[in-house]
Amino acid sequence: MLKSKYIILCTILFTIFTSKVSSQIKIGYVLSERIRTEYEEFKDAESQLQLELKKVQTELEKIAVKLDSLNQDYEVKRLMALDKGESIRKEMEQLELQGRKFQQEQFDPQNGQLMRKQAQMEFKILGKVKEAVQKVAIDSGFDYVMDASIGLLYVKPKFDITDEVLHELRNLTKDN
Repeated sequence: MLKSKYIILCTILFTIFTSKVSSQIKIGYVLSERIRTEYEEFKDAESQLQLELKKVQTELEKIAVKLDSLNQDYEVKRLMALDKGESIRKEMEQLELQGRKFQQEQFDPQNGQLMRKQAQMEFKILGKVKEAVQKVAIDSGFDYVMDASIGLLYVKPKFDITDEVLHELRNLTKDN
């Protein structure tokens, strides 16, 4: 993912510097990490995801506590030679399987519910960020706007339009 961003960035820079355009090209940049930390919708989405994560962790803790209790019962019965604890052992195996399945349903990078929820939230917010960047770029006459968070080694601070994008994002939020 990051490698493809570098390739795209290098391609854009190569195109810019090798083109024979007679007019002055205006390039701006944003700091996406700063937008992530300062834009309220990103903060809200992160808070919602943290709440969801706590719910999942609570559920996993309940399973772990129950599994621990069953394990203690199993050891007692096994030591006392009471039915050798086979029914408890089977219940423990089933509970372990249930716990692993639940964990995978929540955290799987491809299909986990938390991962999908995060992607949905970010997709919506990133659409607004793109809209704000486009508006600021057009209004300010920029030909290109790049994300400095992905690897520009040096840029003049006067080309940083992050503040303008954050301002536009806040305006978009008020309008909706």
